[in-house]
Amino acid sequence: MMNTSTLKTLALAAAVTILPLSVDASPKVSAPAPQFTGKTAAGETVDLSQLRGKKVVLEWTNKDCPYVRKHYGTENMQALQGESKSDHDVVWISVISSAPGTQGYLEPKEALAHVDEAKAKPDHVILDPSGTIGRAYAAVTTPHMYVIDEQGTLRFMGGIDDKPSSNWETVKGAKNYVRAALDDLAQGGDVKDAVTRPYGCSVKYGS
Repeated sequence: MMNTSTLKTLALAAAVTILPLSVDASPKVSAPAPQFTGKTAAGETVDLSQLRGKKVVLEWTNKDCPYVRKHYGTENMQALQGESKSDHDVVWISVISSAPGTQGYLEPKEALAHVDEAKAKPDHVILDPSGTIGRAYAAVTTPHMYVIDEQGTLRFMGGIDDKPSSNWETVKGAKNYVRAALDDLAQGGDVKDAVTRPYGCSVKYGS
């Protein structure tokens, strides 16, 4: 009979997705980012096409995922949000694609309350319970990150950094790929690490 520790380890492993780089996702870097219109937790409508002229960061999130908790619990994500907006004039959009009844699903008021509680700094929190936007971007983990340039071109997609662990200590010394991508774009060059391996909990899509 397996002991409690073994069972917990197996349960955590089942909840984690670390994808190989060979996965053929539908969105492509250097191509137009998939268009979408989404409803925010505040009741607003966000149309990606209307954000042309701005850099956009998309962050797939799930408040109950230990990998997301690592980045918010250490305030790594909040710092990146604030820095991206102040230094690069980014529009930051957090997307929740958890289906009703699954881990991380939030009603609008719950999503807004969580933003306040976490002291998060997104410009918008889009609720995507149908998974339409998530599937359009082939988002598979929380977090899963994307950077779109002012022309609406997808310039980065993948994991937030090079430390695929839920251990909070791994934030220290990690290479943050989103920050690096925005810095590359600010310098007028190509994004060096344009596609990186996403890691975290699987996005909890419905059937």
